[in-house]
Amino acid sequence: MSPSLPALELSERALARAALTYLAEPADPALGALLGICTPEEVLAAIKADMLPGTGPGCGDRPASRAALARALGRWRIRLPALPGAADMAGACRDDIRLVCPEDPEWPAGLDQLGQARPYALWLRGNANLRSSAQRSVSMVGSRAATGYGAHVAGELAADLGERGWAVVSGGAYGVDAAAHRGALATQAITIAVLACGVNFPYPAGHAELFADIAAHGLVVSEWPPGRHPARMRFLIRNRVIAALSCGTVIVEAGERSGALNTARHAADLGKPLMAVPGPVTSAQSAGCHRIIREWGASCVTRAADIIELLSPVSAADAPAPAGAPAPAPAPAPGPGAPAWDPGLPYDDLDADSTRVLDALPARGGAGTSTIAVNAGVDVDTVLRCLGVLAGYGFIERGDGGWRLRRPGR
Repeated sequence: MSPSLPALELSERALARAALTYLAEPADPALGALLGICTPEEVLAAIKADMLPGTGPGCGDRPASRAALARALGRWRIRLPALPGAADMAGACRDDIRLVCPEDPEWPAGLDQLGQARPYALWLRGNANLRSSAQRSVSMVGSRAATGYGAHVAGELAADLGERGWAVVSGGAYGVDAAAHRGALATQAITIAVLACGVNFPYPAGHAELFADIAAHGLVVSEWPPGRHPARMRFLIRNRVIAALSCGTVIVEAGERSGALNTARHAADLGKPLMAVPGPVTSAQSAGCHRIIREWGASCVTRAADIIELLSPVSAADAPAPAGAPAPAPAPAPGPGAPAWDPGLPYDDLDADSTRVLDALPARGGAGTSTIAVNAGVDVDTVLRCLGVLAGYGFIERGDGGWRLRRPGR
């Protein structure tokens, strides 16, 4: 085993951005608006001082109402007790883990297209340069429950793209994602895995070796700090980064309710080329691909040459401005390891806060409201409201150990 590398020194601004990744969930609209008028240091100081961000010297007009900012401040402050000190955050940058901020030369220009939903910073594991890798890259995603056809096509496309000097971006999940990563690795090409958890937290656990290989030849990327666990909403949030990092997105195999359609929607929102691989008309696993070709104007591709032809004029730095979005994609089916929700329950009807609270409950055992609030990143009043909603729908129940998930049939 190689010796641990020394921790890197972080500037005051980088430390502030690192702290924000601990305190707020990515794409928080209030924080995104504040970072448009205040520096990260000013926002962090306001959170610690329990004052409304955007009201101090040099911050100008507030981006939202005072009440909305107060609620946002409560969400962020509830995680302050668990915020590591500056030395610990800097110490996380060792063993090939580093922090990349929007002010850094390595920051990919394509992420700036996300506007106020741009990541506060990115945690990286690996030695490849993120900006240069993203400038000639393809996002390739699809079903976790891929058929043999889907896995074969993803691997072949990724390998052919890798041989032609293109990097492959995906989400590190089972199925199509894993096949795409492995196809790129087979040709020694750069591949980038964008996770919904910390870069040192292998999820799914069965891909620990795959993530190590990706870090050795490419990059493992996350908006969440090291050690942070995945949650259902985090997969949807990270999908915008998968779409924004690359020059275009290919959906290899996806059912009508696949989470890959969420990534496709983000690509369309950003005005980036959207492509899909057709499958057998009898396969439900290709129904989502056929839908986005038919209804969203996605280009039909069957080989790497088709993809390169569509992407060659486009780079991450000069991709077109965001265009109108297609109709929202349905919610994805639960991923591997997710709780076995009763399919009769109205998960699609939940608001964002209720979904976060549901994700924050432990897979086993119970939790109190304060613990749930910290894990969900919302205030206690919001947790109490959402718990009532979730209990009414039958998702959760109260037990001796606190609130717990209600399993089907119980």
